[in-house]
Amino acid sequence: MTNRRAAAWFTERGALRVPEITIYFWVIKALSTAMGEATSDFLVHRLGPEPAVGLGFAMFAAALALQFATRRYRTWTYWFAVCMVGVFGTMAADVLHVGFGVPYTASSTLYAVILAAVFITWRGTERTLSIHSIDTTRREVFYWAAVVATFAMGTALGDMTATTLHWGYLVSGLFFAGLIMLPAIGGSLLRWNRIFAFWFAYVTTRPLGASFADYLGKPVSVHGLGLGDGNAALIFTAAIVCLVGYLAITGRDEQRGQPVNPGHGGHARARHSVR
Repeated sequence: MTNRRAAAWFTERGALRVPEITIYFWVIKALSTAMGEATSDFLVHRLGPEPAVGLGFAMFAAALALQFATRRYRTWTYWFAVCMVGVFGTMAADVLHVGFGVPYTASSTLYAVILAAVFITWRGTERTLSIHSIDTTRREVFYWAAVVATFAMGTALGDMTATTLHWGYLVSGLFFAGLIMLPAIGGSLLRWNRIFAFWFAYVTTRPLGASFADYLGKPVSVHGLGLGDGNAALIFTAAIVCLVGYLAITGRDEQRGQPVNPGHGGHARARHSVR
């Protein structure tokens, strides 16, 4: 009986667990990748690699535990989880290179294989990779596994273009800024599959945000602006808090059909999903 209850809890359909895909989603997602990069670098240099990774993992685990405990989409808990994935995902990618000497080309390939395995398993189990179908615990597990893999792979890709290919942080950022436009072009002109276009853009936001975070925070001697990782992390965090606070108040990020959050003033809105 206990096993049946556990299985039902894992697969039972319920409220949607993720936000609507709007311009706010993409802006906060890019900011969270930049914040994660700057925060990770700051903690590693201030605390040392081992304590920083331990702290990053603890915060990552706590954020996901809080997210799964809500059983529905809530703005603050969701974006807190994304931000903590950003911090820990950066550390996971950097550990392979800094700690074990794995080249960025190899780590990028490794995380790409892991991401592909997550997508294949997710698609084979749930028959869809749509963000608009995340309404069971099992689907949410697949979703967050994919998110962690995209952050780790994107971090390695950004570092590879900036350092291995010697493009520098600014050129890397501009390259990924152009690359992220492809889903919009492909979706409107080439009739790309919308789910593929979404995940393509999602992966690209990671090296995009990380490249500009490094450009702001790194010293002038390595082609950065010298603002400092800590200061860059504070700037990105402040921007995220402002935008997430706005969404939490207005409810503009809830998908159509999502139960109304009492904290949003009890007003139901008709929202159009990007499907």
